[in-house]
Order: sequence, then C-alpha cells, then structure tokens
Amino acid sequence: MIPAVEANAARIPLVGLGTWDLRGRTCARIVEQALRLGYRHIDTAEMYDNEREVGEGLRASGVSRNDVFVTTKVWPSHFAPRELLRAAKDSLVRLRLSEVDLLLLHWPNPQIPLSETLGALCQVKEAGMARHIGVSNFNTKLLDEAVALSTEPLVCNQFECHPFLDQSKLIAACREKGMAVVAYSPIARGGAKNDAVLTRIGQEHGKTAAQVCLRYLVQQDIVVIPRTSKIERLEENNSIFDFVLTDTEMAEIAKLAHSDGRIIDWSFSGTPKWD
Repeated sequence: MIPAVEANAARIPLVGLGTWDLRGRTCARIVEQALRLGYRHIDTAEMYDNEREVGEGLRASGVSRNDVFVTTKVWPSHFAPRELLRAAKDSLVRLRLSEVDLLLLHWPNPQIPLSETLGALCQVKEAGMARHIGVSNFNTKLLDEAVALSTEPLVCNQFECHPFLDQSKLIAACREKGMAVVAYSPIARGGAKNDAVLTRIGQEHGKTAAQVCLRYLVQQDIVVIPRTSKIERLEENNSIFDFVLTDTEMAEIAKLAHSDGRIIDWSFSGTPKWD
C-alpha cells in the first residue's frame, strides 16, 4: 500500500498519476493500468479535457471507488460562484462520480474576488460534491488570504515542485497551515534524467535519476503526481518506497535548487508573483 500524508482530515496517497495532456483511449488505459499496479491517487482537471476517460479507467480497473483518491480542478474562467458550482457538477457528470475526493482552484483569478470564489468552493464541499477542497498555484500571499477567507479547511496547495526549483518558502507556508504540498512536474518534465548528481545517487541505490528525484520529495512528505503515457514508467515511478536517501544525499540534492528553475510559468492574468 502506498503511504499517505494527512492534512486537515484528508489522507492523500504520496504517489499519484498526473494526467495532464493524456487523451482518449491512452488516458483511460493508463489510468486503468496505474490502478491495477497499485496507484490509489489520480489527478485530473476540467482543463485537461480527459475527465470522462479518467472515469472510464477507474471503472475498468475493478478497484473499489472508495479506495481511490480522485482530484480534479476548476479552471479560473469558472470562478464566479454560480459558474464554479456548475463546473463542479459538470466534472462529476464527466467522471460519472457522485463526489471527488479533492476539488482545487486550478490557478488564481484576480478578476473575481477570492472571497466569492472560496465561498462557492466551500458550498461545493458542503453540498457533498467534494470531500475536501484546496488550491493550486497559489503563492504565499494568496495562500494567507485563502486560509483566512475559507470557512472550510483547505487541505493542499498543488504547485510545481522538484529539486531544481527553490520552493522552500511556499512549502514552509503550507506546513505552517497544516496543508499538504502536492508537487506537479516532480521530475522536471523529464529533466531529472539528465542530472549527474541524481544519476550518481541512483546508481548507488540501483535506481534511476527520476526515482531518486521522486524519493527526495516523498521523503519530505511531499505528494508527487508524475505524468506518464508509458506503462513501464508507471511501475518505475511507483517503485520508490524500497530505498531511503541518506541525510548526506538529501543535502546534496537540496543544493540543486535555484530560484530560476521554474518550468511552468504561463503568462496569463492568473499567474501570481512567485515567491
């Protein structure tokens, strides 16, 4: 069984499958195989345009719905209260689920008051459409505002996080609030395999650089949701609980972080001023 982190009453499996850019039959097949291989956490979003296929993969896997942690996200263009409630319902229809385990605000939207958006997000939870709620791509300032405004606990902040990007300030802010950190692009869109430090440490443990990268994060209780379209990578990404990095190795990997290591930085109005 994959270990989980607990945050504000949510238990989030430490390894999940990210489904960004997976479409059609490929998406359904990868979700099905991931669950058959032992994954119990699937991450999707309204914007990914694959919620139907994620639901198909979940049903085809034969794994009990109660055993799978399903996350989806509402796109910022639907942050007005009525639209957010409609978007949440539409996601459930596409997934063919009565509720999701976690519903996130995908990116900030400065055009709509955060108080209104969070009010609607809390309503979604109160209506039983989401067991837990949270945010994604919020910086420390927005995180402070969100926690202060929300009448329901926010369980996580999902953001880009890997050894090459210094996110220490944002990670500390989440922990201070009892929130989980969920890392997307945890192997830096495949960049981990080209790093000499991760490769060398991997060789010492009989693991790949990508596995070392993921282990570095989960060893800090950071949830990882690597995306892959290859069955063999599913097993590799999940085989990170049979070795432990030493304190020296952890410190060595930590030195890879720098402030300009960001990969995902969309230039649209919802992109916050990063910490």
